[in-house]
Amino acid sequence: MNIPENLKYTKEHEWIRVEENFAYVGITDYAQGELGDIVFVELPNLEEEFNQNDIFGTIEAVKTLADLFIPISGKIVAVNEDLEGQPELINTSPYEEGWIVKIEVTNKEDLESLMNNNNYKELIS
Repeated sequence: MNIPENLKYTKEHEWIRVEENFAYVGITDYAQGELGDIVFVELPNLEEEFNQNDIFGTIEAVKTLADLFIPISGKIVAVNEDLEGQPELINTSPYEEGWIVKIEVTNKEDLESLMNNNNYKELIS
């Protein structure tokens, strides 16, 4: 199972990669494996603002529907439009091509409550 060291993680199985004042968000390799074949992703609107842990969308797999929780407060500046036609990118490339949203970070202090890769490994083991 792939758990990159350069990311932060939530107990709800989202990952976040911060690049200066922006961050990419997706679900972990573990989460996509538990969900199974992903068939649809509900994406938020551009410019929509969220507080840490708000639900920002849903992900639908063959047998279940799951909420997506934003790891840190921010404003949506991009959504992965490739997921509209290829939601399975989350299954095949959860950390690269399967990213879900890009946000403008509004509170970097939120990062302090997230897990590193070792903490996340302990959570899922």
